[in-house]
Amino acid sequence: MTNFSAAEARPGLRVVPAVRLEDVTRSFGRGKSAVAALRGVSVEFPAGSFTAIMGPSGSGKSTLLQCAAGLDRPTSGRVLLGDTDLAGLNESRLTRLRRDRIGFVFQSFNLIPALTARQNITLPLRLAGRRVDRAWLEELVERTGLSGRVGHRPAEMSGGQQQRVAIARALVTKPDVVFGDEPTGALDISTGQEVLRLLREVVDGLGQTLVMVTHDPVAASYADRVLFLADGLIVEGMDRPTADAVASRLTGLGR
Repeated sequence: MTNFSAAEARPGLRVVPAVRLEDVTRSFGRGKSAVAALRGVSVEFPAGSFTAIMGPSGSGKSTLLQCAAGLDRPTSGRVLLGDTDLAGLNESRLTRLRRDRIGFVFQSFNLIPALTARQNITLPLRLAGRRVDRAWLEELVERTGLSGRVGHRPAEMSGGQQQRVAIARALVTKPDVVFGDEPTGALDISTGQEVLRLLREVVDGLGQTLVMVTHDPVAASYADRVLFLADGLIVEGMDRPTADAVASRLTGLGR
């Protein structure tokens, strides 16, 4: 078992894990038919870092993301959000933790069609019964380039604008970490790069922790560090990645 940390990716970054996985395994099925999606993964994601997770189809990327985000429970091992061990939480407390301390950005945006952009952004707060911090909301709207669009519904917005709404929604609760599952997968190249620049700014400008699963070497090049998975294990890490270096490494993993 190898321990990987993204701490070295940015000089001066404090080694304070926002999320930590300790010897995590996740198997599906029972007995001889059981399939191991993760096999003893240990990894830390320090606060304020941007990590991309890559690997061939079936390597365990989505399972790692789901376990780290509390969407799935490991078969064994521990997942900690800060100092909180997710294994010690019942479903109700785990739901509240995900709502209050974790942000999600998905490929499909997952916006509510009947709500305006502003209403979609503030939905997590309303579901939690929390007041909207107007100053923070306006800062998010400005940073995500949505000024003048907050009264529009999803059908009245481009794909890139919808993903910006989804990013603002993920940030509105000031979460400990944001998880992205192929956040640019449904966008064209130009729009995808705009969204990636926004995600980079979210890390650099707001100090947000971001963990992103992607299949795109260009998307991964925006991260501080890339972790490569194969057969349920993290087999390599790459600091300060370039798109060419990532693509070359992925080709090797696919053999």
